[in-house]
Amino acid sequence: MSKQITQRGILSWPERIRTGWNRLYLTNRFFIGLLAIGLLSALTYAYPSLFFIPATLLTTFLGTVAFDGWQLFGRRLRIGAVRRLPKVLSLGDESIIRIRLANLSKQELKVVVIDELPFQLQKRDLEITTELQPAQRREVSYLIRPTERGAYRFGDVNVFISTVLGLVERRLIIDQEAELPVYPSIVQMKAFAAAADTSVAAAGSRKLRRLGKSYEFDQIKNYVRGDDYRLINWRATGRRNELMVNIYEDERAQQIYCLIDKSRSMHMPFAGLSLLDYAINASLALSNVVLRKDDRAGLITYSDKIGSVVRADGKSTQLQKILQTLYREKAREVEANPELLYYASRKFISSRSLLLLFSNFSSSYALERALPVLRRINTSHLLVVILFENTEIRQETFGEANNIEAVYHQSTARNFIYEKKMLAQQLRQYGIQVILTKPEDLTGEVIEKYLELKRRAMI
Repeated sequence: MSKQITQRGILSWPERIRTGWNRLYLTNRFFIGLLAIGLLSALTYAYPSLFFIPATLLTTFLGTVAFDGWQLFGRRLRIGAVRRLPKVLSLGDESIIRIRLANLSKQELKVVVIDELPFQLQKRDLEITTELQPAQRREVSYLIRPTERGAYRFGDVNVFISTVLGLVERRLIIDQEAELPVYPSIVQMKAFAAAADTSVAAAGSRKLRRLGKSYEFDQIKNYVRGDDYRLINWRATGRRNELMVNIYEDERAQQIYCLIDKSRSMHMPFAGLSLLDYAINASLALSNVVLRKDDRAGLITYSDKIGSVVRADGKSTQLQKILQTLYREKAREVEANPELLYYASRKFISSRSLLLLFSNFSSSYALERALPVLRRINTSHLLVVILFENTEIRQETFGEANNIEAVYHQSTARNFIYEKKMLAQQLRQYGIQVILTKPEDLTGEVIEKYLELKRRAMI
């Protein structure tokens, strides 16, 4: 019965009295009026003959309050509210939440809507005020920006209604509980997929062919100096009485793996999102572009142990598999073990692939610890290491140094930025591809790097 009460607001008189008063709220207008009458009463101590004025005003005021309460609790009011939610929420992207209101009664009402938001949003000041004429319907909306993955639970919709007098309010609790998942940024994924589809190869570019052992045979040609003697076709050589070699075209579907570090170095937040969340959003968008380019996308996460592994594949269900895996990933408060990268590349990746490593090497010591492993991986695969710029430290270099402390802060910030660039240069010296980017630009930089390597036939 309580669910029907809160949704429709239609009760018989005994039920209305019993359940209504605990949802009666006195407004600021009520207390202001009561305070004015009290001050006027205080003046009657000096002028006793005027005592009847505040007494009359008080009686009239209380009668008006009773009449206002009767309009809200004694009459048949029909107020409806329905929350409209998207199917899923997108990490780091703004989403519109709509609430449809309907006044099915015959009097004008002032409505204040307070929605019970998920605790992850940490937003407690949402209040929407509007007016509804008799038989009027209206839609109100607000924006939310989730910064954590997981399940977001919305509670009830609280509707406070009052008449034009505005002395009392009635609270209606409308059952609108719902739970929505917050996935890695699907909005960003679609936007970058559209941008990648519109990119075209440079004028005069052509598909390159390289010799190698592949499963896609191209043609047989005459042997020339420099050709791999292991590719000699002896049957064709016997028929033509001259050396002939097989030419193989690289497979169209290349393997692209995203390697994501889940250790505590990836917890650093920028604009509300951690580096791990930026890496997850970029991995999803890149995987979508990879699959649309007829390559095979895969995923490996690690920290002090191997996490999730999604082997590279080009099936239509691969993107959904990667999406669900990224949705479940959790950060770990441990140091990363770089040796696991080499172990994972040997165990789970069967052939030469493009590997994009999302990690946060914040010092030369951290890089030196992992550099031997990265060099070994780069001999078997094409490795791209993503390094993050600290945008908050960079902002320290733009201010004016008016004192010794400000000079010290700017000097330290410049040293940190310089060290980051030296880390990138050190990796490039060993033939390792590097992306040094701001966290908010990560997705675009990663996709651009993939398309560049693909155009240059390096994968």
